[in-house]
Amino acid sequence: MSRPRLTVRARLTLLYIGLFGVCGALVVAVSYAQVARLPAQVQDGTPSASDLAAFAGRCRSAEASTHPDARILAKCAAYFQQVGAQGQRDLTLSHLLRYSLITLALVIALAAVLGWVFAGRALRPVHRITTAARAASEHDLSTRVAATGPRDELRELAETFDEMLGRLQAAFEGQQRFIANASHELRTPLAVMRATVDVVLDDPSATPGELRAMGADIRVAVDHAEQLIGALLLLARNERGLTVREKVDLATVAEDVLDVCGFGAGGLRVHASLGPAVVLGDPVLVERLVANLVDNAVRYNLPGGEVWVSTRNVAGGGELAVANTGPVVSADDLGRIFRPFERLSDRTSHDGFGLGLAIVASIAAIHGGGAGALPREDGGLSVTVIIPSAGAPAPVSSSRPGEDPETAAGASAAGISGIE
Repeated sequence: MSRPRLTVRARLTLLYIGLFGVCGALVVAVSYAQVARLPAQVQDGTPSASDLAAFAGRCRSAEASTHPDARILAKCAAYFQQVGAQGQRDLTLSHLLRYSLITLALVIALAAVLGWVFAGRALRPVHRITTAARAASEHDLSTRVAATGPRDELRELAETFDEMLGRLQAAFEGQQRFIANASHELRTPLAVMRATVDVVLDDPSATPGELRAMGADIRVAVDHAEQLIGALLLLARNERGLTVREKVDLATVAEDVLDVCGFGAGGLRVHASLGPAVVLGDPVLVERLVANLVDNAVRYNLPGGEVWVSTRNVAGGGELAVANTGPVVSADDLGRIFRPFERLSDRTSHDGFGLGLAIVASIAAIHGGGAGALPREDGGLSVTVIIPSAGAPAPVSSSRPGEDPETAAGASAAGISGIE
């Protein structure tokens, strides 16, 4: 059978009582010792304990004599004076000890009451944090401690807990939006396949050509679903963090990606400025990051438009910048372009899932870097990614998915200004 454990409040109260008791006992002991030492300087000449009775008899005889010895009378007067002083000292010490102990007991009792009260007030933020933690759940993370009072360690703890709840709430809401959007996107190709099959099955006179057309349509829908599932799996894989770390030159990767991209079909002009930019990371993911940025610049461009790709070393890392011509992007849209399944209003006519830049931001984040974006004055978008170089600390990321557009734009301006 386990013994009941004392609460923190009770332990703090006992600590206060113990401290007051020890300090009070020391004060009483020191005071008693100092007072007890005061009569010591008048002890000279006092008879020993064995001679007290004889000395007292001689004093009585001298007082009763008709011709007393003046020297004996002086000694007797000094003796009786010292006996009186000794009695007064003993009485004073007795009263001092008694009243000191009574006062100490009252002070300890008062310390117990005040300690219990003030311990409860000091631990009030902890109780509020406990209440908020119990009220929080996956479906409701809106509870906050909202601590008030002096800015001390407990208030700092409460504010840190509130910030953690805010991050958890944002993460859960983002996860719910992601699941809802993913379900919707996966439902689309399945609906296409179902409708295609139903149309052919409802026609008993369907020809082999119609069946082949149905198969081709289903193949396209399957490819669409496969690409979406691959993108979702990549995002899920990135949640586990980076498992491969090798030196990768962003310039080499960008050159390889540009070689395999078909720019000629759309009449796009490419401007490449590829300087050395060696970073530390997963070569496969870095290649996917560069390919997504270039594909995004090509997909959302104007006929006969332009694409700018540049790489360079920056303080503590390597920088990849990709810009394109295209529709004008408002600053309000910058805060959501890195979110999964986000498509801008003027880009809904294009193919894609809205996961390209989300994957870019995710890959940059697990490499310790960040992605930022700025709209171009003539239309289009400029995206900058910074990844730490080998052996260097992670640079300050230019933006994160969901970051305030003005903050992201201001942080990214230095890296994007040299693209065009």
